[in-house]
Amino acid sequence: MQNHETDAYKTIKKHSQGLYKDKGSKFIALAYPVMDEEEIRSLLEMVKKEYHDARHHCYAWILDHNDRRYRFNDDGEPSGTAGKPIYGQLLAHDLCNVLIIVVRYFGGTKLGVRGLINAYKGAARDAVANNRMIEKTIRDHYMVSFNYSAMNEVMRIMKEFDLPQYDHAFDLRCTLRFSVRKSLSKQVIQQLETIQTASVSFLYSR
Repeated sequence: MQNHETDAYKTIKKHSQGLYKDKGSKFIALAYPVMDEEEIRSLLEMVKKEYHDARHHCYAWILDHNDRRYRFNDDGEPSGTAGKPIYGQLLAHDLCNVLIIVVRYFGGTKLGVRGLINAYKGAARDAVANNRMIEKTIRDHYMVSFNYSAMNEVMRIMKEFDLPQYDHAFDLRCTLRFSVRKSLSKQVIQQLETIQTASVSFLYSR
């Protein structure tokens, strides 16, 4: 059975902003809690439209704390001077399911490699500092189908593990959807499968 460390991760509570200025250049960092790549794409599009007059829209994100999917992008800045320092701040704060975009307005004076790294790192760090970090758990979502006569047995398990339920349909054949902390999934499913008329289907993890 998985332990709790494998289904808990640290993320940010809300959207926040950070700012870094150097030699006339302005770096605006925008941090967002995100759940998937589709959401990331739409946020990138939105920010590029909103800050269409900025020279660069650099970013980094991390999803799926176990598989650790991530990406960073310099968007035209010298390689390794923008996306990687932003990504470094996500790692430094042990954050997951977070996107940070740093928008740069050029001030006319080149900052050099070290200056750029400090600027993108500083802006990203400020955006994180202006947020609140929270712990979230990954939950598996299932549907259980069972005969009405097994209602008490199913509900006893729901109560024993304190499982949130939704989308009930109670008839001769009943269905309900529920979520369970990932580290407890195996235990819950084993118990439900001991009920003669019950069948359990996995829906998704989130």
